[in-house]
Amino acid sequence: MLTPTAVSHSTLHRSNHTLPVPPRTATRCSVCAMRHLCMPQGLTLDDLPRLEAVICSARSVRRGETVYRAGDPFDNLYVARSGSLKTVMAHRDGRQQVTGLRLAGDPLGFDGISTGFHTCSAIALEDSSVCIIPYQALKHLCRETGALQDRMHRLMSEQLIRESSQMMVLGSLSADERVAAFLLDVSERNGQRGYSHAEFNLRMTREDMGSYLGMTLETVSRTLSRFQKRGLIDAQGKLIKIIDLEGLRHV
Repeated sequence: MLTPTAVSHSTLHRSNHTLPVPPRTATRCSVCAMRHLCMPQGLTLDDLPRLEAVICSARSVRRGETVYRAGDPFDNLYVARSGSLKTVMAHRDGRQQVTGLRLAGDPLGFDGISTGFHTCSAIALEDSSVCIIPYQALKHLCRETGALQDRMHRLMSEQLIRESSQMMVLGSLSADERVAAFLLDVSERNGQRGYSHAEFNLRMTREDMGSYLGMTLETVSRTLSRFQKRGLIDAQGKLIKIIDLEGLRHV
């Protein structure tokens, strides 16, 4: 049986300063509202307590704090338990590129498996929390639990598919199509989590959206204004209301 002592300690950062590690809270996957997104199907009654022993804690992350930075040693995988986060990679000239939006139930940290070091940073877009999953302990449990190993493979495959889809968005779609595809993606993912697909707070700034979609801040703002004039959406700050879902799909 794996115990909470198997969990390695992580450091959360803000700007360039290391923050005190906040207290952890006990995590029970069986009562988590996001369990349908990250929990494997087919676990036995004996398997669930063992998984909960590995994922034995959740940690709060304040807006602007990082769960891990590019270059940090890879020890843990994470799952967003609440809130939302972005993943960011740095160019050689210091510019930063937003590479992903992670919502509750989404995994984080797969980028570190290959080299043993994280290649991107994960930053909270709002006050959030993450479940901490020590990778070595998880590997040990995967060898003993087929359902968990299958779920790991599915999560990694889903992330590859999402990244490939993003490459297609950047390489072949117009500015209007990129913004529409992004809003539809967030809408669908909110629906999967039991939230409204038609009205949501988009925690990404317009600048982050531009970085993620390969557009300037000005182009993102003009595109959203154009969608609003066409009656496709109503954008009031971070609050997005999708008024004409079919119209947005046909952009």
